[in-house]
Amino acid sequence: MNKEEQVLTGFRDLFNKMVWLNKDKMEDSLKGHKSSEVHCIEYIERNTDSNVTKLAESLYMTRGAISKITKKLMNKGLIESYQKPDNNKEIYFRLTEQGKKINKIHEELHQEFRERDKAVFEQVTEEQFDSMLIFMDRYNRHLDAEIKKLGADTRPE
Repeated sequence: MNKEEQVLTGFRDLFNKMVWLNKDKMEDSLKGHKSSEVHCIEYIERNTDSNVTKLAESLYMTRGAISKITKKLMNKGLIESYQKPDNNKEIYFRLTEQGKKINKIHEELHQEFRERDKAVFEQVTEEQFDSMLIFMDRYNRHLDAEIKKLGADTRPE
C-alpha cells in the first residue's frame, strides 16, 4: 500500500473508530433524535438566518431531505420558523428552548470526546497541526472542485 492509500485508509479507519466509540453515548444521551437532526440543530444554533438552502449546502444533503428534517424538528418542538419583515418569501429557522437543550447535550458530548482524546493532541506540535490543516484545506478544495465539475457546486439535489 502506498502512502496515499495509507492516508486515505487511515482517515477512514479513524472516522469509523470515532463513530463506533461515540455512537452508544450519543444514542443514549440523544434518544429519539437522529444524527442528521442533531447536526441540523447544531447548524441552526451556530448560523443566524439558517434556511433550507444553507442547511442543504452545509450538510451535503438535498433541499428535499432538509425540508423533511426541519418539518420533523418543528413537530418535535425543537425549532421554529420565522420570516423577516422585508422578505416574505424566505423561511428561516431558529432553535426553541427545547432545541437549545438538545444542542447543549450534543456540545457537552463532543467536549467529553475531546477530553478523552486530549492526550493524543497534546503530543502534536504546532508544525504538525499546521501541516495537517494545510493538507485538509488542499484536499477539501480539490473535492469542492470535483463536486463543482459534476454540476453540484456542493449543493446536492
